[in-house]
Amino acid sequence: MCGILAVLGCSDDSQAKRVRVLELSRRLKHRGPDWSGLHQHGDCYLAHQRLAIVDPASGDQPLFNEDKSVAVTVNGEIYNHEELRKKLVNHKFRTGSDCDVIAHLYEEYGEDFVDMLDGIFSFVLLDTRDNSYIVARDAIGVASLYIGWGLDGSVWISSEMKGLNDDCEHFECFPPGHLYSSKTGGFRRWYNPPWFSEAIPSVPYDPLVLRRAFENAVIKRLMTDVPFGVLLSGGLDSSLVASITARYLAGTKTAKHWGSQLHSFCVGLENSPDLKAAREVADYLGTVHHEFHFTVQDGIDAIEDVIYHIETYDVTTIRASTPMFLMSRKIKSLGVKMVISGEGSDEIFGGYLYFHKAPNKDEFHHETCRKIKALHQYDCLRANKATSAWGLEARVPFLDKQFINVAMSIDPESKMIKRDEGRIEKWILRRAFDDEEHPYLPKHILYRQKEQFSDGVGYSWIDGLKAHADQHVTNKMMRNASNIFPHNTPTTKEAYYYRMIFERFFPQNSARLTVPGGATVACSTAKAVEWDAAWKNNLDPSGRAALGVHLSAYNAETPLSNMPSQVIDNIPRMIEFPGVAIQS
Repeated sequence: MCGILAVLGCSDDSQAKRVRVLELSRRLKHRGPDWSGLHQHGDCYLAHQRLAIVDPASGDQPLFNEDKSVAVTVNGEIYNHEELRKKLVNHKFRTGSDCDVIAHLYEEYGEDFVDMLDGIFSFVLLDTRDNSYIVARDAIGVASLYIGWGLDGSVWISSEMKGLNDDCEHFECFPPGHLYSSKTGGFRRWYNPPWFSEAIPSVPYDPLVLRRAFENAVIKRLMTDVPFGVLLSGGLDSSLVASITARYLAGTKTAKHWGSQLHSFCVGLENSPDLKAAREVADYLGTVHHEFHFTVQDGIDAIEDVIYHIETYDVTTIRASTPMFLMSRKIKSLGVKMVISGEGSDEIFGGYLYFHKAPNKDEFHHETCRKIKALHQYDCLRANKATSAWGLEARVPFLDKQFINVAMSIDPESKMIKRDEGRIEKWILRRAFDDEEHPYLPKHILYRQKEQFSDGVGYSWIDGLKAHADQHVTNKMMRNASNIFPHNTPTTKEAYYYRMIFERFFPQNSARLTVPGGATVACSTAKAVEWDAAWKNNLDPSGRAALGVHLSAYNAETPLSNMPSQVIDNIPRMIEFPGVAIQS
């Protein structure tokens, strides 16, 4: 991930303004420590902080077309750039960068080229011939982006809020899957997949089609000219990513440069569920495994830095971002610049434990749609900013456009969790990779129950955060919370504690409005809280809040005779994790 900053149409084109843009761009230096660039054309400035992943030698930005009349600053990776170059036979490219195709596509197709891009990106394109510009963000919002407006009529674009919050009268999150054009002065959605309307799909489930679609999504993300690895928590999603990467790495260009043995990384408290499971998967796949430990105090000490970098006060996101932030620092210290991660699967397949309570397939599907549309405010934000804080890029194959189209076209009846039939959460994904002849994973890993990242790193992590917040937030403060924070009023001491830190870094009203709110249980949307009346009194984003579901869903409530053997075999293994209470 790189950092982009653009100031477009400002009233001041003085040297002082140029210095200010450079100063603000340096706030994003952590995102792109390899190179800095600034291009000015009249009253428009394009600044860039580069993290060099593809073509490190010649891909510095801004990038241009042949006569330099079109300039582009880009954050992201375009996985189909070689295919796109073949469509641009009459164009000459200056670099081998995957992002070099953007200016030329614009010349050829105008503003309608964005849907041709297969990747994660945010970019600003300036056409100096008429001084127009466009800004676009990838389909799901994996690459972070903000837009702001100055009193002088200028439009500001930044990869992170800290690049524009002090200089804009108003700013907001740039919506994913959208394009902003100076010619129209507004947004339009360029990403219009069939699932976006939330109509109930009816394509029959085919495990081999799903398997191949995900393998393709992983394989295309092996495009890199620098050392890389996989994040491996030992859960289903990250383990599948690691398994497919290990299986197909040997035949890639990347393997020729860096070797065919995969490196994997995991973080957790001592004896946490994730560490134990990840170690077993790493041994099974034969990866070079790196296990990082942290203490509750280490995490607490990092909270302020985490909130500054991830730019949110959302409790779920902060809980999960902190271990990822600590792990990313250690990964980068090993010389690794890119990792592949498993975000997005739970939203697509209904993997969170509260989906056990979905009343019917229509509600199940609507909730997956709501979750995918909100990803840019939660898991995408975490994966992007917690890694970018240390100049590390995270790639997320589950959020591949083509894969999402395949997965979201499946009749949601196949995704429904049916305990009496042994169909646990993400059953269709598990079955797709349940290959007896050439197994991807051990059975008990393939059927391991969902652990949210903030739980899996160690259950005492969340308990420690709550205890720390309790020491810093008094009951009197909570009684006045609605007066101090009328918008998204904190309902717990932990939330209040995070909000105080956030407001110190980002005191503007626009900043607090960028963070979503609403009731949640086990990471549900507010709408899904209505599925179970008991949840209204147990609102917490931890997976353990899904009472009657976590672990016990396959123990006390489900007859063993109706469960697949691999799930039965996994129950004793889950019970032995410290800190887990089995309800009867």
